[in-house]
Amino acid sequence: MVANPEFERLEQYSEALRAIAHPIRLAIINLLQDGRPRSVTDIHERLQIEQAAASHHLKILRYNGIVHAQREGRHIFYLVSDETYPQILELLKTADNFSTI
Repeated sequence: MVANPEFERLEQYSEALRAIAHPIRLAIINLLQDGRPRSVTDIHERLQIEQAAASHHLKILRYNGIVHAQREGRHIFYLVSDETYPQILELLKTADNFSTI
């Protein structure tokens, strides 16, 4: 059976949407969109969430390739993956278009 390329693309979108489908994860992405590397401490303080919650959601975003970590000494800083952010914006626009149907 030949795989449908359109279905495969939609499957990838589905995985990405699942990864960002949480208000805290969306807030983290929004915070990181300025391109500045941020630590877990910075993220949890700015979003006023528990540090464990910030770590948990960053782990999910990192596993799905939405953010990446960069180590500087003993500190880890997170950034939105350059190749992923435009795709996230496209997904959100697509989702917004579906909401008007």
